[in-house]
Amino acid sequence: MTGTIRTIAFIGNYLPRQCGIATFTTDICESVASAHPELSCFAVPVNDIPEGYAYPSRVRFEIRENDLSSYRRAADFLNINNPDVVSLQHEYGIFGGDDGIYILSLLRRLRMPIITTLHTVLKDPTARQRRILLEIAERSSFLVVMAKKAVDFLTSIYGIPPAKIRLIQHGIPDMPFIDPNFYKDQFGVAGKTVLLTFGLLSPNKGIEQVIRAIPDIVRVNPNLVYIVLGATHPSLLRHEGEAYRLTLQRLIAELKIEKHVLFRNRFVSAEELKEFLVMADVYITPYLGEAQITSGTLAYSFGIGNAVISTPYWHAEELLADGRGILIPFNSPSAISEAVNRLVGNDAERNMMRKNAYLAGRDMIWPRVAHRYVETFEEARMTRQSTASCIEVFSEEEQHELPEQKLDHIKRLTDRTGIIQHAKYTVPNFSEGYCTDDNARALVLMVMLASQSEETIPDVDILAGTYLAALQYAFDDGTKRFRNFLRFDRTWVKEAGSEDSHGRALWALGTCLGRSKNVGFQGAAGVLFEQGLATVRDFSSPRAWAFAILGIHEYLRRFSGDRFVNQIREQLSERLYALYRLHATPDWPWFEDELTYVNAKLSHALILSGRWLSNNEMLKAGLGSLSWLIGEQTAPSGHFRPIGANEPYRRGMPRPLYDQQPIEAKATISACMEAFRVTGEKQWHREAERAFRWFLGGNDLSLSIYDAATGGCRDGLHVDRLNQNEGAESTLAFHLALAEMSEIEKSLALKEPLAE
Repeated sequence: MTGTIRTIAFIGNYLPRQCGIATFTTDICESVASAHPELSCFAVPVNDIPEGYAYPSRVRFEIRENDLSSYRRAADFLNINNPDVVSLQHEYGIFGGDDGIYILSLLRRLRMPIITTLHTVLKDPTARQRRILLEIAERSSFLVVMAKKAVDFLTSIYGIPPAKIRLIQHGIPDMPFIDPNFYKDQFGVAGKTVLLTFGLLSPNKGIEQVIRAIPDIVRVNPNLVYIVLGATHPSLLRHEGEAYRLTLQRLIAELKIEKHVLFRNRFVSAEELKEFLVMADVYITPYLGEAQITSGTLAYSFGIGNAVISTPYWHAEELLADGRGILIPFNSPSAISEAVNRLVGNDAERNMMRKNAYLAGRDMIWPRVAHRYVETFEEARMTRQSTASCIEVFSEEEQHELPEQKLDHIKRLTDRTGIIQHAKYTVPNFSEGYCTDDNARALVLMVMLASQSEETIPDVDILAGTYLAALQYAFDDGTKRFRNFLRFDRTWVKEAGSEDSHGRALWALGTCLGRSKNVGFQGAAGVLFEQGLATVRDFSSPRAWAFAILGIHEYLRRFSGDRFVNQIREQLSERLYALYRLHATPDWPWFEDELTYVNAKLSHALILSGRWLSNNEMLKAGLGSLSWLIGEQTAPSGHFRPIGANEPYRRGMPRPLYDQQPIEAKATISACMEAFRVTGEKQWHREAERAFRWFLGGNDLSLSIYDAATGGCRDGLHVDRLNQNEGAESTLAFHLALAEMSEIEKSLALKEPLAE
């Protein structure tokens, strides 16, 4: 386990519904949950009757088989509950519509990886059956099959690449190797030789062929009893009643073998089934045709250590090869009687066959099968590519067009205290409260928007005042530090905030002083900026230095003659440059031995300082480090791929790809725009555009991080999907990036020198 998966949803039938798919789905779901208790597993079954079933608590949502809208609602339910992967059990007959086509309506809407277990792979599909399977394959990260024959069919008949197929055998209970006589007395067959068939009764199972063989068998082995275990298939029972079972009983009466054939007409529990299987001396599956790619009953009987006789349907041919069972022709009672008498009369052969089957079955026990499924789920999540999604995806043309500023979600997150830092989906999460970091970002955005407009924008001015007030409340006059995390009840989590949050506050205050047209804002910001600036000289965080340098640059737009502020800029810039010289090497031209977060801000600050301090070496280091960082943040296909935030990227170690954060894209855009202003080289403008397209779908999954419907921005890009929460940091990162892109585009359109 790599720890990337937390929740798994299983779609298929589920016990107490009586069918093989229900048993399998229940077994795999419960086995995964048992083998990996750290995972949360839930089921979404399909109901074939209006009243449904008395499901266990594991079942979270029910689909009505023939109600197309129910499949769409199930997709909405799954998208909202956001499991990491969906495990689909596919069989044409269990879903609604012709050949179960309704399931496609669900799959088309899902946003997470899908792993489909195929319980049927047809050799001669109809055009519709082929189309359904091919679309399922397209929308699935992997297809799981349980026999090599199924792999051959998928590749040769359907043209599915082998790399998309995983062979995982049917699971079986983990049982000790027990003598068949152990349970016989409790079922009233002590001293008897037991021949067994189990499963839901239906005409394709070939039970009548065994019954016709019984007279020849009991002439040689008069102590034998044939037990047929299982209820009539529910769908057959609803349409035909017990007609097939009655036909079998009449045949038994005609052959006068009532004492040798016993029906157990019920759907037995898993524990009782194990006892029946152990009790069998010989197990038989007399299916009438070869087209059976998977048989759960065969897998169970084989793996538990039965001596097995079977007709040569596809799964049996494979499982019983190399002396692990006996294969007999289809529709041949004489072959059945000969094989049964042979095994019953030869203890050595029968016991050797039992032992071979049991040993081969150890790899099929449910804990091992569950582990292979979880490995496949992990692999799917780590390698998933974009599939159809109901999340908007911007076209290539739209990615080159700048959206309009839409502040709806920012307003939703803001109250009279400030901006709430987190959201659950699009709803503010009050329990997480506020932070100085986000209120600083929000103030920068509002000041930028106001400065870009020739007229006063009432909402922007009001919001700016709120965020400035939040910074004012965060400042501690005693320590001259900004506190960071504020609870919703307006009490501070800690008295001292981080150095980085202090640096961001100075960046916002400097921006307000340098750009705001509001005299009142300038006055309030000036007091805080002056008091908080001196403190930063004692900081050790390079990112705090960088944010402070950005704030100083903004401040010096208007007050370039301030000698004290110029001195602090020079001190911080020299420290940052010294850090670069200490760590940089030709293959790692960076400030530290690792890349962590808002990395481009370090290069950005050095570019600014190098220019305004007329230090060409410093400027060269800033541009060079940014150029290297861009290379590290470029995917092989050429799109922007920020360093993942799930762990630091350490020198000489593999690069973390996820979770990709909006603040990295925004920081890169800002740094590239500064490089463009300084050098005039168009490549920097192109790099900024490329990073901005990451927000609009130019990313690993081709999904829009920006939510055009709300004006919010999702919190990040996972390996397989978006983080659907739209918090303040990510939303502000997008809108700040948009404001910067708009500012540059406007300047270019007017063919005027870019603002310094």
